[in-house]
Amino acid sequence: MDTSIVSALGAGSGIDTVALVKQLVEIEKAPQQQRLDTQKTSLDAQISAYGALKSSLSEFQGLLEPLSNNDTFNSRAVSFPETGVVTPNSIGANAQVGSYQLEVIDVAQAQSLAVSVTATDKNAAIGVSGSLTFSLGTWTYDNTDPNNPLPQSFVENEAQLSFDIAITGDDSLQDIAEKINAADSDVQASVLLVDGNYQLMISAPSGENNALQITSDDVTKDTDGLSGFEFNAGYYAGVTETQQGQDAHLKLNGLDVYRETNEVDDVMQGLSFSINKASPGEKFTFSITAEKSTAETAIRDFVEGYNSLYQTMKSLTGVSTDAETNIASRGDLATDGTAKNLLARIRSMIADAVPGVSEFNALTNIGIRTQLDGTLEIDADDFSAALKDQFDKVAAIFAPQISSTSSGVDVSIGSYATKTVSGTYSGSVSTAPTKGSVISDSAFASIDTAALVGDYTFAVTVDGTSSGALTLSGAFATAEEFRAELQSLINNDSALKGANAFVDVVVEGGKIQLQSRQYGSSSGVGFDSAGAEFASATGLSTASVVSAGVDAAGIINGSAAFGSGEVLLPKIDTDPYGLNLSIAEGMSGDFSFTFSRGFAGELSVLIDNFLSNTGVIKSRVDSINTQLDGIADDQANLDRKMDMKSNRLTLQYQAMERIIASFNTTSDSLTGLVDRLPFTYKS
Repeated sequence: MDTSIVSALGAGSGIDTVALVKQLVEIEKAPQQQRLDTQKTSLDAQISAYGALKSSLSEFQGLLEPLSNNDTFNSRAVSFPETGVVTPNSIGANAQVGSYQLEVIDVAQAQSLAVSVTATDKNAAIGVSGSLTFSLGTWTYDNTDPNNPLPQSFVENEAQLSFDIAITGDDSLQDIAEKINAADSDVQASVLLVDGNYQLMISAPSGENNALQITSDDVTKDTDGLSGFEFNAGYYAGVTETQQGQDAHLKLNGLDVYRETNEVDDVMQGLSFSINKASPGEKFTFSITAEKSTAETAIRDFVEGYNSLYQTMKSLTGVSTDAETNIASRGDLATDGTAKNLLARIRSMIADAVPGVSEFNALTNIGIRTQLDGTLEIDADDFSAALKDQFDKVAAIFAPQISSTSSGVDVSIGSYATKTVSGTYSGSVSTAPTKGSVISDSAFASIDTAALVGDYTFAVTVDGTSSGALTLSGAFATAEEFRAELQSLINNDSALKGANAFVDVVVEGGKIQLQSRQYGSSSGVGFDSAGAEFASATGLSTASVVSAGVDAAGIINGSAAFGSGEVLLPKIDTDPYGLNLSIAEGMSGDFSFTFSRGFAGELSVLIDNFLSNTGVIKSRVDSINTQLDGIADDQANLDRKMDMKSNRLTLQYQAMERIIASFNTTSDSLTGLVDRLPFTYKS
């Protein structure tokens, strides 16, 4: 049998070495790759599961927001009759429950002034210059002629600030209107076309105490000059008062009530309404009742939301069985201790008493109870009874509560209240806050109706800000008019207004006292200068006795508190830190206060801690991502190792192919060799 040895070896090999190398590498790589893939799949699933968990927690936390707001438990409903006299706008939390009778005697109206200066072109210069001063206050009129009441005396409104505008010769009526409107005031001006000529109309805010007095630095008292814009007791020839300022006059349950505006929101707490017209003699009744359905809905939403969250967390951390196939499957976080701990902490808070609430302090007290499967259930009878008979206690379970044993200490929630621990704390005020002040050396002199004559200039410093030079002028019929003018003059100084440094001027025992409106060591009032006649008349001078303001001081929860003005702050990182205590002037001695964040607030803070950038979820996800980074490194190392394996096998098979190729060459040279040998036997 002619069989070549080389052919038997497989001349040209005929082997697919590329495929062979690939298969050998894959066989060696497979178990290691499977391990990495399994780990990565598991970790990716955990990342996805934590994403779903965070989303569920955030959604559930949104349901806690209304429960952590006291307004939810103080909702009110108003029953208003159909009437064109008054329109109810809104009813807020804490509106006083009861039945009320309302009658509208007068509506509020704003004073309107028409300036007699006219122009055929509203944008043409009117050729007057100087300064106009606008003050708001109350006019007393001479009503000798009822059809033509004349302004007689003016008392400035201490709650309003005056303002000046500068007029140049190039200004038009339109320019003047725009300057008035640009001032920091509610005074409004417009240019109207009347009988072919343009005329300036100036309107004050509504209300009797917001009427306008307009003065200028024009001494000519000529209607053709800037004096033509004046409206004051001394000169008003160029201005016509088309409408007087007037307060709205109401009778509420028979009591007279006056307001500056027809938009009323402070006669009854929480109730806002608009006065449309006066209707003396027409009385109508309305009622305000407590509205509990808002709170009930919020509580039911919470229970439903918790059950949804619980089912989500349970499916992620536990083992579930398919009802149809009866096949059990584990959640992606079934072996994750962090996720299981989150669920355990939430369930524990559901069952525990609410911190800071002494009695009736758990969900079970209002009929919300945990079932065998871990979800919550509402007992209809207990829940209805709690809402009906103990609604205030239901509110105390869910919403924040703050109380103080002293009327001189008002406790409020500050910016860092997320760190505050619910509980009852003791305190003691050692120093009550005071305001900086200066008092006259003696009783001030009698002020008559004559204009002040002499040097009535002075300058003051209020809360560290110095005023410009001020001059007291005018005539005063009473000490009250004098006091009001002095306070207005100081508070309208531009430097003091810019720094919000204001004073209250009071007269006690015949002496004048200027008192800062701020409490604490940063408040103070003093005279930088005082003219001779001013000092003589008022008893106020650079030598007057000055009293510096004092910060509140005391102890809270056994530690020295930080005092600033009238506010005491607990020591940083103590349990009550995050609460602000406002101390009344004259307060001293011991007190205690209680703070409860409420169940909804405590649970919301817990979830905030879970979801924060330093929380356990972020830490756990970071840990998983670190493991994924390690798997990526292992994958790169495995791929590199397999590439090296593939290269090595490829080189080996290439060497084999070269040997086989050499055999083929030898085979070709031996072919026919026997036939060519001499004496070869032939048949």
